[in-house]
Amino acid sequence: MVTATDELSLVFHALADPTRRAILSRLHRGPTTVGDLAEPFAMSRPAISQHLRVLDRAGLIERTATAQWRTCTLRTEPLDDASDWVERLRGEWNERFDLLDEHLRRMKGEHP
Repeated sequence: MVTATDELSLVFHALADPTRRAILSRLHRGPTTVGDLAEPFAMSRPAISQHLRVLDRAGLIERTATAQWRTCTLRTEPLDDASDWVERLRGEWNERFDLLDEHLRRMKGEHP
C-alpha cells in the first residue's frame, strides 16, 4: 500500500528532473504522442520511456495506446496534492516566524 507521504515522495522525485518538468510543461498544452514528446530532447527513445515511467509511477501522466500510437496526458491531481502540502508547511512556518518575532519584541521590551 502506498501512503500519501510515499505518493508525495514519488511526485517530488519526478519533479526533480528538468527533462521530466519539460515533459510536463509540454503536456500542460494538451495530450500528445510519445514521439512528439521525445522530439525536442537529444536522448534515446528508451531514455524518454524511462522518464515517462517515472512520471506515470508518480501519477503525473496517463498513458494510452491506440493502434501504434502511444499518447500521454497530464494528470494534475498529484501536483495539487504537492501544492497543498507545501502551502500547509508554509502556513506552519509563517506562524512559527510570527511567534518568534513576537517573542523577540517582548525580549527587547517592545510591544506588538
